[in-house]
Amino acid sequence: MVVLSELSGGSSSSSSTCGPHSSAHVHRYEYDVFLSFRVVDTRLSFTNYLYEALIDADVTAFLDDEEIETGEALKPELENAIKASRASIIVLSKNYASSTWCLDELVLSLEQRMTSNHIVIPIFYHVEPTHVRKQQSSFGDAMSKHKQKMDDEKDENKRSQWAQKIDRWNKALEEVANLKGNDVNGRFETEFIEEIVKDIHRRLHVPLKSAQSLFIGMDYHINFITSWLKDGSSHTADILTIYGIGGIGKTSLAKHVYGLYSHEFHKRSYIEDITRRCDGKYNGLLDIQKQLCGDISKTSSIQIYDVSKYTSMIENAVARKRVFLVLDDINSVDQLDALLGSRGFHPGSKVIITTKGRCLTESCALFKTNIKPKHTKHLLHGLNETESRQLLCSHAFMCNHPKEGYEEVSGKLLEYCQGHPLALEVLGKLLHNRGVAYWEGCMKGLKKETNDRINTVLRISFDSLPSKKDKDLFKHIACFFCWNR
Repeated sequence: MVVLSELSGGSSSSSSTCGPHSSAHVHRYEYDVFLSFRVVDTRLSFTNYLYEALIDADVTAFLDDEEIETGEALKPELENAIKASRASIIVLSKNYASSTWCLDELVLSLEQRMTSNHIVIPIFYHVEPTHVRKQQSSFGDAMSKHKQKMDDEKDENKRSQWAQKIDRWNKALEEVANLKGNDVNGRFETEFIEEIVKDIHRRLHVPLKSAQSLFIGMDYHINFITSWLKDGSSHTADILTIYGIGGIGKTSLAKHVYGLYSHEFHKRSYIEDITRRCDGKYNGLLDIQKQLCGDISKTSSIQIYDVSKYTSMIENAVARKRVFLVLDDINSVDQLDALLGSRGFHPGSKVIITTKGRCLTESCALFKTNIKPKHTKHLLHGLNETESRQLLCSHAFMCNHPKEGYEEVSGKLLEYCQGHPLALEVLGKLLHNRGVAYWEGCMKGLKKETNDRINTVLRISFDSLPSKKDKDLFKHIACFFCWNR
């Protein structure tokens, strides 16, 4: 576990902290955690999933998406956010020290640690603590570049300011490396993130909520795909088809794995909700091809209105470099042919396809050639009884088991949902803080409809919404799903 300094008091609040730091001031906090990270290193991977886990666990976290050019001053809103947070998580990645903004965040977080019981948690993300402490490897390279900028500065006052900053940055890197932190190397990142979230709960005394409800029952599938990604194969390209009924969790699983490992590939692209984006839209497939080309190759500004030309560009790009692609919710061979082509992939490339059709992938043009890739199929099935109960109760009761008096009706709902994650989540949220009588009424409503269980669950949830605005929002969200029972 991460070893941290205990808090001496204070609680999370919607009010910002303000004014100078003094023991006479009573601090009220706007955020539980400030995330300091290098956008190009971890925004779409580790930091993204850590942030989602914190939010899902009712930990108020501040995350800023904007990247800054070297040499620019830290924005006032970021300074205020650090001062308004109870803790900072410092994600020390390969290029962290190349950003003067990140280094300024680190300095300010450590200053807060000394003056206001601010907790600082270092995460060594594929870097060695000793390299951070002694400014070696990528950290040494980054600091050398900062010193070079100082030496190139002709204005004496500015050169002096640079020297003072570099001295503060060096001391901050040494100090943060000496704090007790965690190293992600050699560990499953899902478990690592869960450990961080639990420790934040314990240190900040945030009321406990399941931080990993999204991944209940998914450990086997995450480990399977992780093994598939890291099998060491470099002589061929591999395609994994994840198939199963609608709402079973294919998209969440693929997105999670992509976030964890996409940084390990030269080029990568995650394209979500392909069927909906193509459905009834003349340029839907062209827009998706344009997104894919933009992710994996340098595309020109010339507009292309021909699917076959885009396919040729994609084929050229994936043949040259090792890529990692996730194509989510494919429902036709035409979509696969347009996005995969038929010329083959660079050895070591990995492609994940999510679909409801078990045999769809092998029907595309790529598998009718002599250079067809290795193909693995993976069925995503429903949750078992224990997992189903844990998921339902995590949303309905904020714990893993039914409250006293709810055991029987919970059992009926579990039997009805048959392990379907989305149905369990929707019902759990709908029935949160409701009495047993309301649960029984909901169960009676479900039994009246026998044709489509998932649609019935959604209908009951829809009817319970208090206003037309809420119902309109629900409709927009529901459009992202296509049910096929």
